[in-house]
Amino acid sequence: MKIATNSVVSMHYTLTSDEGNVVDTSAGREPLQYIQGKSMIVPGLEKAMEGHTAGEKFDVKVIPAEGYGERNEGMIQEVPLSVFQGVEKVEEGMSFYAQTPAGPMPLTVVKVTDTHATVDANHQLAGKNLNFAIEVISVHEATEEELAALEQHHCGCGDDCGCGDDCDCGDDCDCGDDCKCGDEHDSCGCGCESIDK
Repeated sequence: MKIATNSVVSMHYTLTSDEGNVVDTSAGREPLQYIQGKSMIVPGLEKAMEGHTAGEKFDVKVIPAEGYGERNEGMIQEVPLSVFQGVEKVEEGMSFYAQTPAGPMPLTVVKVTDTHATVDANHQLAGKNLNFAIEVISVHEATEEELAALEQHHCGCGDDCGCGDDCDCGDDCDCGDDCKCGDEHDSCGCGCESIDK
């Protein structure tokens, strides 16, 4: 069966940077499973998956516009350290979720002074090409139950989970231990470790 809208696809992948560094991989884990046409993976990869069959191996380069978007310097801002309530020491590299009208937004601390922190709301892979090595393990048409489950959970975490673009879903979209859901999303049922706070 060829991958088409409403196909349930199981695949192994390795994502590398243009420099050849491995960014993420399913090697040593369960294959990633998603439903084609439901925006569960980045648009450029979903487009490239169309028409492939089980057993195929191929490479895909996804440009930023079809991946995590271009970097937006307007998403970098300086905030007082006082906004990080309950955090003993704010350090460069820490990740947090900010509550916004559009829902939780992942932030990374990129600089810290005595009084302020500079935070970046861009996805870590924004502005970068995504180089995927793909192996299609299986393809089948989604059952009514699988589609119904998707309506409730979408990416596997659920719209109300707050994972956002930085979710790093994988492992059949059950998030896995490296998911970046925050403490406030423990009820989403993805069973992941909470984000560092």
